[in-house]
Amino acid sequence: MDFTKMQGCGNDYIYINGFEETVTNPYELSIAMSDRHFGIGGDGIVLILPSEVSDFRMRMFNADGSEAQMCGNAIRCVGKYVYDNKMTGKELLEIETLAGIKVLELTVEDELVETVRVDMGEPILLSDLIPVRAKGTKAPHVNITLEEDTFDFTCVSMGNPHAITFVDEITDKQIHVYGPQIEENPFFPDKTKVEFASIFNHGTIDMRVWERGSGETLACGTGSCATLVAAVLGGKTDREVIIRLLGGDLYVEWDAETNHIFMTGPAEVVFTGTWSL
Repeated sequence: MDFTKMQGCGNDYIYINGFEETVTNPYELSIAMSDRHFGIGGDGIVLILPSEVSDFRMRMFNADGSEAQMCGNAIRCVGKYVYDNKMTGKELLEIETLAGIKVLELTVEDELVETVRVDMGEPILLSDLIPVRAKGTKAPHVNITLEEDTFDFTCVSMGNPHAITFVDEITDKQIHVYGPQIEENPFFPDKTKVEFASIFNHGTIDMRVWERGSGETLACGTGSCATLVAAVLGGKTDREVIIRLLGGDLYVEWDAETNHIFMTGPAEVVFTGTWSL
């Protein structure tokens, strides 16, 4: 089976062309291929498939085999893959995901995609749709105490659930000790991605993420969008910010007129290869 390893701000996935390859066991395949010691290594796998309602369809699976609704970094790489491999000549694409159809605007240089701007849609702020078990229905908050630390989480969905908290300094303990505990906290019936963020200024946020099903990753596109929403609702930043992640920067905008969030960032090929089944 041929594959392409790609990354967006260090969020790396293994991409499989479903027009040419047949995958019957994506859950088991993702676990095997994602293993960084005995496999290819990645945050999961992404299948690029035909769609009856848009230009292409994306299915993605985390490193633990669970299927995810959406990933902002992965969808940018899908846009680059299909254009660079001449599966389309469009520079404005619609991609079907479990979180709905997303619109991609490709920036092309020398016939290759350099950056992608994604219309990530509207943030979901209703507790039963995120979902989160919290009082109130709009932009719910939950307080979680772990050891000597108490965190106030703003809960947002970008097609997948996020819990965002703002701290003065982001630490390894927050990510690696508290992150997995918060992911599986009973407040979150479908588990959650966890973002620890620190405000640098009104136009810049530092953020690290514990990803549901994958552990810490170098970047999270939907998490960056959710973090901007939480920051704006809390009066902490402007509606256009740079999110500084371990793997690079994403530019995120929350349009006041349409309520849509737009995310712009890079997409790069790491290597290609063949996986022996």
